[in-house]
Amino acid sequence: MKTNFFIQKAVTVGLCATLGFGAVLMTNAPVAQAATSSVSTGQQIVNYGKKFMGTPYNFGASTTTTRNFDCSSFMKYIFKKYGVDLPRTSAQQSKEGKFVSKANLRVGDMVFFSSGNRSTGSNVTHVGVYAGNGKILHTYGSPGVTLSDLNSGTWKRTYITARRVL
Repeated sequence: MKTNFFIQKAVTVGLCATLGFGAVLMTNAPVAQAATSSVSTGQQIVNYGKKFMGTPYNFGASTTTTRNFDCSSFMKYIFKKYGVDLPRTSAQQSKEGKFVSKANLRVGDMVFFSSGNRSTGSNVTHVGVYAGNGKILHTYGSPGVTLSDLNSGTWKRTYITARRVL
């Protein structure tokens, strides 16, 4: 007797659920979207780039490998996944998109520096992506792909400009 009661209830609940779901489909009612839809493209690029933390730096690295990167091949690689086709070098990349002031940086903006042995203090020799909270995601020497503080040390001293390509 109890078995029949539970079977009836299970069938009723299943039928109601099926009809209810069918009604949602038929009325074109909104369905909840995945949580990632609220994440900006810039944040998606940074999150993707973080998957390569520690990947070795190699000046002149290929843009088609993930075994190693140089700063501009890293930017080219991670931005391409989200439909942004960048030129090969940091100097060329610094001419893309539109200027954005340091005070108005958003996650996903590209930041440019004159650092390293090819720098003159005014020429672009390095690029990273703004990761938020004063941090940049980039690659150089050791440790390879890393997060650095934009507002201190080398990166504060050698900052030149930023561009928004998204």
